[in-house]
Amino acid sequence: MRAAGDKLVRVTDEKLLQGPIHAVHVELGATFAPFGGWEMPVSYAGTVGEHTAVRTTVGVFDVSHLGKATVKGPGAAAFVNSALSNDLGRIRPGKAQYTLCCTPEGGVIDDLIAYYVSDDEIFLVPNAANTASVVAELVKAAPEGITITDEHRGYAVFAVQGPKSADVLAALGLPTDMEYMAYVDAEWDGRPVRVCRTGYTGEHGYELLPRWDDAEAVFRAILDQVKAADGQPAGLGARDTLRTEMGYPLHGHELSVDISPLEARTGWAVGWKKPEFWGKAALEQEKAEGPKRILLGLKAVDRGVLRQGQAVLRGDDTVGETTSGTFSPSLKVGIALALLNTDADIKPGDEVEVDVRGRRLRCEVIRPPFVEARTAS
Repeated sequence: MRAAGDKLVRVTDEKLLQGPIHAVHVELGATFAPFGGWEMPVSYAGTVGEHTAVRTTVGVFDVSHLGKATVKGPGAAAFVNSALSNDLGRIRPGKAQYTLCCTPEGGVIDDLIAYYVSDDEIFLVPNAANTASVVAELVKAAPEGITITDEHRGYAVFAVQGPKSADVLAALGLPTDMEYMAYVDAEWDGRPVRVCRTGYTGEHGYELLPRWDDAEAVFRAILDQVKAADGQPAGLGARDTLRTEMGYPLHGHELSVDISPLEARTGWAVGWKKPEFWGKAALEQEKAEGPKRILLGLKAVDRGVLRQGQAVLRGDDTVGETTSGTFSPSLKVGIALALLNTDADIKPGDEVEVDVRGRRLRCEVIRPPFVEARTAS
């Protein structure tokens, strides 16, 4: 996955959108919080248990708040390739790709998944709160004959993640044998469902996109099989702890219009050899000069929980700031991601301290992931 806009903010005075299966979450006893302008389930039976289910058996997330947009018309793929960072020429129809929508200055408007449907159709899944910005930029740049359609409420998105995820899909008669980042347009009970080997947890998993109006029937069928496999529904709390253990960026934390792909270690999602993409000149200059900050992981040595926005210290010097922080259910310690100043020459294995409400918490610097990824298994 993948939202600055999608940062969890506990406020109650905004008008929140609800997904297609909100009533099911209420039925399951979910606790809710605002997230990217949507009322989303944070947990059902507890974040640690849901996190553990994904790591050991299987969990299902409702992430229907994610944006959806279709780019259609002659040369749609070539147009998207000229705009977004990654090189669509590396993939083919039936494959998906992680990519970035950058500013001319090299910042990141959003990170998203691009589904290559055909040379004349690309399906995009941006982060919820950034969908309008991404669509607006594409509309502004689109040549004649290319149409961009915001389909936010056209499709639901369910993420089935964990070692038993393939068993769940197989029990539903859905395809499972595909390469990582490949997708298949399938059917369940006569209903179309796009099945992609993607996810935001580091585990073997799939993301399913049924039509919005079919969402409840599809989700209930998935949940029945998840429970049969000793799994459980999982909320945004577990989604955040899982992605932090993997070091996956969240827009607004590790990526933003003020944080470049190079700083966030997502330069692998930049097609450097392409003739053009938004922000190319600025990013090439930054690459030549070297980024001023770099994303690394922090693992607490002392007892304590790390959070976003805490100063990272070495001696009397402030050498960076945490961008995300949580308690790791897998490691049973506090972990964080942090942007560290490159001129401080901090390397994995070094020790730094984090200012946690005036108390210095010792941390080991590591290069994520914090736990082994099994995404491509």
